[in-house]
Amino acid sequence: MSATLASEVKKISPPPGNLPANTLLHGPLLPQLIRLALPTVAVLFMTTLLSVAETYFVSSLGLKAIAAASLVVPVMLLMTTVASAGIGGGVSSAIARAIGARRQDEAESLAWHAVVIGAVGGGLFSLAVLLAGPALYRSLGGSGSSLDQAVLYSNILFGGAISFWMLLLLQAALRGAGNVKVPAMTIMGSAIAGLILSPVLINGWLGAPRMGVAGAGVAQVLCSFVALAVVVAYVRSSSSTLRLRRHPLQRQHFRAILGVGLLSSINVVMLAISVTALTAAAGAVSLAAIAGYGIASRLEMLLSPVMFGCGTAAITLVATNLGAGNVVRARRIAIVNVLFVAGVVGLVGLFVSLFPQAWLGLFTHDSAVMAVGAQYLHVVGPLYAVLGVIFELYFAGQGARRILWPMTASVVRCIFALAAMALVLHGYTSLHTAFVLVAVGVAVAATISLLGFLRTRWDR
Repeated sequence: MSATLASEVKKISPPPGNLPANTLLHGPLLPQLIRLALPTVAVLFMTTLLSVAETYFVSSLGLKAIAAASLVVPVMLLMTTVASAGIGGGVSSAIARAIGARRQDEAESLAWHAVVIGAVGGGLFSLAVLLAGPALYRSLGGSGSSLDQAVLYSNILFGGAISFWMLLLLQAALRGAGNVKVPAMTIMGSAIAGLILSPVLINGWLGAPRMGVAGAGVAQVLCSFVALAVVVAYVRSSSSTLRLRRHPLQRQHFRAILGVGLLSSINVVMLAISVTALTAAAGAVSLAAIAGYGIASRLEMLLSPVMFGCGTAAITLVATNLGAGNVVRARRIAIVNVLFVAGVVGLVGLFVSLFPQAWLGLFTHDSAVMAVGAQYLHVVGPLYAVLGVIFELYFAGQGARRILWPMTASVVRCIFALAAMALVLHGYTSLHTAFVLVAVGVAVAATISLLGFLRTRWDR
């Protein structure tokens, strides 16, 4: 397998933006994965930069504004992850299968159903946060002025949830059709516009009203509306290979998307619970422990664009080939993608496990903080390659519409994280032992994912 992988690497050529379906069914695998993944990876790094820059802009307003934004950001991340990696995975998988089977009308009908799901999902999320937001932010520690600013920011941001959902699902539809250029360009354009507009509205520059933390919400909503208009205009034009037009609503098309998407969304929520559980465990030890774990685990967030970008490329390639009946090629795609991603993130993990100060030193020189961060990286860093296996087999399962085993692996990993939290909170074990328990959970989850991949047939 390593020789095959090496031969594939030699064939890499510059990435085009849009691959027609017949190209996805033939040719070397790794170059196609990279061509599909690179634009998504680059753009996700850009959006990460926007998130960091926005925190910097808000920081000029004082500690209470920073606290307000910090309360809302996790909820926003959860929503976008559920929409893009959860439901969006179901959209990409269903459309890629239809295109692989040369059912263009079905693919376009699925895209219309994705728009309907985006409108409903965004509306429900908006309603839930508008009603439950104040209580949620209060439970997370918000009070006084910081709580008031968080609620204001949240109401503006999630008031535009429908546009976020529709945009993310239309981008997933285009990726399922093999078009990664347009989603990448719209996300990057939106991120650049946000970098310009956000500080203007936050600080009241160029004659604009000084809106404070609310300006960050207004900027994001405006950018999402413009990006959505651009994508809709594109998919309704003759330039798009996937045309958006009204279709009769069909139960089987909703089932094709949500059958994968809803379970995948549950998977996303469990991952969030796992991170929250370990944060709570660190919080029971000390403030330095929270900071140390937070800085160390932030590296995994930085690697997420690589795993997500390659994963969405795998969804498209796997589903397209299965739609065309190329089962052997589809499974080979999954294997090549797992080896590639595990190799990339695994090398990073090994480096930081040996030299944790190289990462931690970018953020702090506090000895107590660095000690906790180094403990985490020493224990979990060598397993980054294993994390890559878990994530990429999950994405392959989305493309194959076989996610029972990946879901089982996520449940097991979540149970280990919750157990680690409970043991620390009740004083039965140290934080270092909790990190070891989490690492064991990762290893067990990867074993389950691999066994599931080997045991599950994709030709049914």
